[in-house]
Order: sequence, then C-alpha cells, then structure tokens
Amino acid sequence: MIDPLQASVQIASSGLEAQSTRLRVVSENLANANSTGRSPGAEPYRRKTTTFTAEMDRAAGVPVVKVKDIGVDNAAFRLDYEPSHPAADQSGYVKLPNVNMLIEMADMRETNRSYEANLQVIKQTRSMVSMTIDLLRGA
Repeated sequence: MIDPLQASVQIASSGLEAQSTRLRVVSENLANANSTGRSPGAEPYRRKTTTFTAEMDRAAGVPVVKVKDIGVDNAAFRLDYEPSHPAADQSGYVKLPNVNMLIEMADMRETNRSYEANLQVIKQTRSMVSMTIDLLRGA
C-alpha cells in the first residue's frame, strides 16, 4: 500500500503535468489568434482544445489526471472584409482563426490557478514529511 503522503504528491504531480500541457495549448492559441491562411480563401489556424481524463496509476495505486486529447475547435472562423489582404477570397473576405482572446485569457488564468494549487499540495506535503521526520528525531 502506498503512503498517503506519497499518493498526494503523485496526484498533484499528474495535475502539474496536465496543466502544463494545457498552458502550452492556450499559449499556441494566443500566439496564432491573428494568423491567416497563406493563400486566398485558405483556412487559418484552428483553435486547439485540451481534454483530461482520470486514470488509475496501477504501480502507485492512486488516481491521476492525464491529458486525454488535444483536439480542435470546429467553431466557424471569423470573417473580415479586407479585399487588399493576400489571404482574401474572391469576395474580399479574410478568414481569421476561431480564437476568442477572452476565452483564452480565462483559460490561462484557470490553468495557472490549478497549477499553483497542485504546487501548493506538493509544498504542504513536503512540509508535513519534514515535520514528521523532526518529530521522529525528537522521540
């Protein structure tokens, strides 16, 4: 049986890894928010999404979070009328990514807070282990 303190570190570590991947995906979305296609009428960057799943780590015997999938958002692209743009179609419209900056910023904030919460769990666990060792030394 795994020690509860080790289990909490394993669970929090899996959360750190998952949120790190999510932050990378959000960063990609933000970096490509204004990317257009390279040729007239071409599709621009499509927003990516992250899906998580809970799995059992059989070796440790604890539930952990994993990235299930990095998918794409199939929402419609934004259209801007810019006939002089190199990516404009025959009607003068340019397809822009389906990235909403407000949603991405909210996702980034949520991801950052989740990452910090998992990091705090690890810090608290380390503190508890240290206090336990100090108590055992004093006995």
